[in-house]
Amino acid sequence: MILYHLLPQAAWQEAQQRGEYRPASLQREGFIHLSQIHQILGVANAFYRAQANLLLLEVESDRLQAELRFEPPVHPAGAAPQAEAPSAESLFPHLYGALNLSAVCRVLPFPPNPDGSFFLPAEIRE
Repeated sequence: MILYHLLPQAAWQEAQQRGEYRPASLQREGFIHLSQIHQILGVANAFYRAQANLLLLEVESDRLQAELRFEPPVHPAGAAPQAEAPSAESLFPHLYGALNLSAVCRVLPFPPNPDGSFFLPAEIRE
């Protein structure tokens, strides 16, 4: 299964130098936020609107070395979870450990539109 992760270009360069990717969320929350294809635009437009110099990583879940769990979303502000049980489509992939670079299939530029919103690159559109 292909999963997705947004990050600044500088963070990707640092990951390449270190040999693995360890964002602040791994230390702070215990996992790395990933998304499924149908979730990535919602995440991008909610949390990264108008940010330039972003990259979109395509990650092959079968190649991950750390534990992957599908869980309800965790919002940065620590919002309470949904009252109802989430559907399988609303569960987000969380990686409980560093992202090994060998799991990254492709790295795509992810520029915002002039209005600050995002669209999927042509290479991965559903």
